[in-house]
Amino acid sequence: MDSSREEEAPVAVLGAGIAGLVAATDLRRRGVPVVVYEAGPAVAGLATSHHDPDGFTYDTGAHFITNRLAEEIGVGDQCRTVRHYGETVWLDGRSYGYPFGLLRVPRFVRSAVTTRLERDLTRRRPTSAADWFRAEYGRALADEVALPLVEAWSGASRDDLSAAVGDKLPGGIASTLALKLAARVSRRAVAIGYCREQPQSPRVWHVYPERGVSTLCQKLADDLGDAVHLESPVEKIVVQDGRVVAVRVGGREEPSAAVVSTAPVNVLPRLVEGTDALDHLARFRYRPMIFVIMRFQGRGLLPDVVTWTPESRFPFFRLTEVPLSMPWLAPEGKTLITVDIGASVGDEHWTMDDEALGELCLDHLIPIIPDAPARYLGCRVLRTPIAYPVFLTEYEDDRRALEESTGVDGLLSIGRNGEFAHILMEDVYWRTRRRIDRLAAQLPTAR
Repeated sequence: MDSSREEEAPVAVLGAGIAGLVAATDLRRRGVPVVVYEAGPAVAGLATSHHDPDGFTYDTGAHFITNRLAEEIGVGDQCRTVRHYGETVWLDGRSYGYPFGLLRVPRFVRSAVTTRLERDLTRRRPTSAADWFRAEYGRALADEVALPLVEAWSGASRDDLSAAVGDKLPGGIASTLALKLAARVSRRAVAIGYCREQPQSPRVWHVYPERGVSTLCQKLADDLGDAVHLESPVEKIVVQDGRVVAVRVGGREEPSAAVVSTAPVNVLPRLVEGTDALDHLARFRYRPMIFVIMRFQGRGLLPDVVTWTPESRFPFFRLTEVPLSMPWLAPEGKTLITVDIGASVGDEHWTMDDEALGELCLDHLIPIIPDAPARYLGCRVLRTPIAYPVFLTEYEDDRRALEESTGVDGLLSIGRNGEFAHILMEDVYWRTRRRIDRLAAQLPTAR
């Protein structure tokens, strides 16, 4: 391929979710020609909202974003303010507010103080998730609450998980307390632990886009116009002499100055042609999840918006009653509870009939909602084989190397799946822009 064609070639972006569309928008803003290839028939992928005839709204993907992100993308006038958000832990038959309710349990406090003193003396660096959580929270709280939840969410043993799992958690107790007080005074759901790329502040709160998170993607896609190609899956990323030169779409090779991929990183070894530099990424694991969205008569059935269930007697680890935060998602006098079940593709829960899965969840909800069967109005089920990255110690060095580079010139991997990172919507936005800064500096077409 001659140099003149290479200079004219666009950057190919794989995927029209939030990360891919932010990347494409940022490149175009810099004068870089760009083409977005989306395999599906619409932008946003799973991050869409569905409305049923009974007045329920079912969101897949994140339910809310921050006002800062909404304004940045230009959809602030299409969002509603979320007034409340809170979390509890169900343990030993009762509910404890997170995090401060747990801090009033004497055994948790004693264990935390003892552990902190030991940590200050030994200064031993944690090598696993088990080490990290015990050092941070104390053995009692870690073993009874945090680690069972981490194992249920990841499907891996606490001793096999990297200490980096703790990186996704919000900041210290003092800042959390200050932000919670600000939320109470302002009557807005101040965002706590939802962004690490930008400062937390009482001026940053949760909002809900009128059409769900797809509102953001549609706004970005509209600005890109015909640069977005739907139903156009990329079949191969072509590499020559260690550098990306083209993508193959519909059997044709399209020259590419660079490729920005949002695909799961363990797919890249099969997608890339002309190098084996990415073969080690094939062993990276993602956790499949089942989301059972249950409808009920009544509202306020859970202690708060999110209830964590660390005890092994429950088949689920998290319950979310979204209408406690966003009442408009269910008809008056009714509610939705989303049940999160960690799974493996093909296991007992994965292959269970939707109705039977709803009944299973219903039976196990009775200790928390005694009259749940009498209130139950049915459910719908979403299964996703790729939900959360699993940070195993066996490939921790490779994961950290991926943070710096894919190892192929001109190939950038972005987004939660592409970076293999525990990041939420706003972090995806800011991290993508930062990484595009670096990529654009290497392109001759950038202004």
